[in-house]
Amino acid sequence: MSPLFCLSRGTASILRTSNRRRFVSLTRNPIFFKPSSLSNSSLPNLTRFHHAPAMDAQDLKHYLADAPPSVVRLEIGAHFDPLSDKQKRYAHFISRASFEGTRVVLRQISPESEPIFDFILALHKSAGGDWKGLQSKAGVTDEDLDHFFHYAAQFLGNSGNYKSFGDAKFIPRCPESAFAALAATSPEAQGFYQATAGAIFSADKPSLLHLGYPDQGHMTTYYPNSPDITKAEIEAVSAWAGKKGLLPENTRLVKSDTNTFEILVASASTAVPSEGGDIGKETEFRIDDGALAGKVVKLVYGDYSKEMAAVAANTKRAAENGDNENQQKMFDAYTKSFADGSLLAFKDSQRFWIRDKGPMVESNIGFIETYRDPAGIRGEWEGFAAVVNLERTRAFGALVDAAPSLIPLLPWSKDFEKDKFLSPDFTSLEVLTFAGSGIPAGINIPNYDDIRQTEGFKNVSLGNVLSAKAPNEKIPFIAEEDLEVFQKYRDSAFEVQVGLHELRHGCGKLLQETSPGVFNFDKENPPISPLTNKPVTTWYKTGQTWGSVFGSLAGAYEECRAELVAMFLGCEFPVLKIFGFGDGSFDINGEAGDVLYASYLSMARAGLVSLEMWDPKSRKWGQAHSQARFSILQCFLQAGDDFCKLQYEGDDVKGAVIRLDRSKIPTVGRKAVGEYLQKLHIYKSTADVEAGTRFFGDMTNVDPEFWGKKVRDEVLANKQPRKVFVQANTFLNETTGKVTLKHYDATPEGMIQSWAERGV
Repeated sequence: MSPLFCLSRGTASILRTSNRRRFVSLTRNPIFFKPSSLSNSSLPNLTRFHHAPAMDAQDLKHYLADAPPSVVRLEIGAHFDPLSDKQKRYAHFISRASFEGTRVVLRQISPESEPIFDFILALHKSAGGDWKGLQSKAGVTDEDLDHFFHYAAQFLGNSGNYKSFGDAKFIPRCPESAFAALAATSPEAQGFYQATAGAIFSADKPSLLHLGYPDQGHMTTYYPNSPDITKAEIEAVSAWAGKKGLLPENTRLVKSDTNTFEILVASASTAVPSEGGDIGKETEFRIDDGALAGKVVKLVYGDYSKEMAAVAANTKRAAENGDNENQQKMFDAYTKSFADGSLLAFKDSQRFWIRDKGPMVESNIGFIETYRDPAGIRGEWEGFAAVVNLERTRAFGALVDAAPSLIPLLPWSKDFEKDKFLSPDFTSLEVLTFAGSGIPAGINIPNYDDIRQTEGFKNVSLGNVLSAKAPNEKIPFIAEEDLEVFQKYRDSAFEVQVGLHELRHGCGKLLQETSPGVFNFDKENPPISPLTNKPVTTWYKTGQTWGSVFGSLAGAYEECRAELVAMFLGCEFPVLKIFGFGDGSFDINGEAGDVLYASYLSMARAGLVSLEMWDPKSRKWGQAHSQARFSILQCFLQAGDDFCKLQYEGDDVKGAVIRLDRSKIPTVGRKAVGEYLQKLHIYKSTADVEAGTRFFGDMTNVDPEFWGKKVRDEVLANKQPRKVFVQANTFLNETTGKVTLKHYDATPEGMIQSWAERGV
């Protein structure tokens, strides 16, 4: 076998997402099937769409639903059962509030997602538990029914027909006639199927197979009924709203005519609150100057009003069952936010959430992550209810306790670190409910920097998401001699990495002019940049934030920075001791060294398989974590001294494996990671968007011939389905006040049943 050491340079294609608080598993790969599993003889079925595909059959194969998907169950019973009755009711109402937002998520993804959801549930109702009987009535084959199940499970697992990781559409593998036949078995199902207007199977416009800006031809519903709205107009309205103090996370934007823009505010109320909204009682604004001169901007309350009313009803009852005053005030603030559309009230909820230290039931709910809005500012609905795993939380608590001694080890001076470390609450959770388009492995929130910089944040690791396993999971790109160590320690390595990754999100100082003429550093004697050895010359001006300055680049950039911290501090053997590996002394060949080796192997492998999320046509990245991890692989490869190589036979990279020198991780590897991390951090800290964009662009650039074609083809040929999770439901007996828990089979049928019984 001949090794290859290849570097990529050039201009970057920057990701159109911006949030940076979510951690996605390295080893739970995004969805793509193995092309060899689909023979060309089956491809004629792909032409039975309402429109002739504008891409060739080979390309279209990559948009087919997994067959089968990897359906796993989130186990929660052992952690839920010991809760008190009051805590169970608290969890139940949070769960219900979260799931009541499901239709919001569906509408945020695509116009067809909600009728597809109703179509699936209508078929479940029609079948009455007898799917074989429904199959017979429809006259479809076993294979057709299986493909329906596969599509339905993937759809419900993503809360829409676009993948939550990668933002690409997926299409059933069966002919359209099979879905039509199933729909014909029930008038209700038929109505919902017709309401999809052929969009389940449509692939005539390749750009619509990806989420993105409407003026670039992509799918988005954050700008409904506005096909001609431009990116420039979206940015102009966002800038105007920012100056007015109107936060964007719970809004959508409509261009209702040439001169009018409507900002839709999610709220149960369809009118501005009697005491006024977040920017007062005025709802119509005529703009006299700037990019919007001559235009009118209107605030329209009541977006998702029915869903927000149901959410608020449940958050109100959650408040009544809180264990303490912080929980009660938190959910009172949530209720006001969802009833009135107030994001100022939502920010208050986050303040109470931070103060709610060490609860038995943990939660968060609202318009949180902004990954899927192409502008990177509007939030997707999500909510979770989880039970604390006390044993694992103790390890994370020890990591937080160690943070003040770990942070000074990072490759920058105290001038670029917070003046005072705000010790976060770091908790290991077992998820009862996670409503949204996907379930992460770890979260660091709130996302509001003004709260994070002054009041703190929380880190949570989702234990039963991390531990969920699919049977017979294959692991390509790891050498056979490394498989035993990799398989044994990858979960442990990932848990350490989650802890360090999320801890990093809460650290670091932004040099700012906090108000006119007031600075959080000595402006007359600015800090010395370790990159230039000269005083810094850039910083954040009044009103600027990290997100507003770095824009759509911020998501991938921040994920990369956090991942690099995990790689850098993961070399500290005292950190590994906290999680039960080694005695804290340097031992690269012992068990702690095994965990460290598995961590670096996992990151290198994640960087390789991330190429699935790079689009060779647009030459853009479609996922923040993937873009970040690819750049870290490049960092490893560029470290030199034979630290990391991609080894394969021949020119087609078949059988490629990662070769990484374990003995050089603490030296060559860590040095390269530290140098990369230092640059990212200093550029961010000093608001040097020009240098940061150029540098990160170089690191994430994909050479189209080698990485973008040869290696990516091998990645796609070895893809494993991404997991979709079957979640339990809770049911409250209003008479006794008792809550019961119901689990479902880890099958597509079990997934459908779980959603049917939620009644949302």
